[in-house]
Amino acid sequence: MRTTLKRIASLFFFSFLIFSCKKEKQVVTKITAKIIVIDSSFASNTDITKTIAPFKEKMIKEINTKISYTPKDIVRTDGDLESSLGNLLADLSYERANPLFYKETGKNIDFALFNYGGIRAGIPAGNITNKSAFELMPFDNVFVVVKLSGDKIVELINYLITNKTAHPLSKQIQLTITKKGYQLFINHKKFDKNKSYFVLTTDYLQSGGDNMMFFKNPMNIYKLDYLMRNAIVDFFKSVDTVKTVLDNRFKRK
Repeated sequence: MRTTLKRIASLFFFSFLIFSCKKEKQVVTKITAKIIVIDSSFASNTDITKTIAPFKEKMIKEINTKISYTPKDIVRTDGDLESSLGNLLADLSYERANPLFYKETGKNIDFALFNYGGIRAGIPAGNITNKSAFELMPFDNVFVVVKLSGDKIVELINYLITNKTAHPLSKQIQLTITKKGYQLFINHKKFDKNKSYFVLTTDYLQSGGDNMMFFKNPMNIYKLDYLMRNAIVDFFKSVDTVKTVLDNRFKRK
């Protein structure tokens, strides 16, 4: 009798293991959702608030830290085909990026071009802070250098002339619109359509942003792994006083 009971107990145990290990297809029968409104009535978590407080204070202090100074407002609307802010951005970008490009290739960038719409704020007279740089360039745009054929440079120039907008253009360019067309000098040398040129821009514009299609499908492309915003901050930190001028690098005759 005792043996029979053991057999029955063993059979029940193994049966339980088999059925409990059986994989059955899981089916979703119901999905529920609840909206939780987060407003002034939502209680804050004291522990979390205390934890992040030091980091918040450090961030606020860092963002408001003075990194340079400007004696006058620097804006994108003080010129016709150029602006003090556009000239500053293009020139500082060239200055910060060219050493990186030269180290990688042994060559110099010919000039820099960015877009007017990418400038999101001016720089008011007074202290320049990290906040100024973030307001000026809130996007994570990365520098790239493209090698463009002479034909692509012609497309680029025609875009600038047709646009008639103060796009940031570095001082290596001297472009004059004339009654018969245009005159173009790059690094004080007359533009040669049979040559290729290295142009600094951003990954956004290189992909055709702001309809700058001439940057697409270049002869070659070099990614510098350097954010334009970081270049702006680095430049501001390198000078006590920021100076910029309108120098007729792009004008009508």
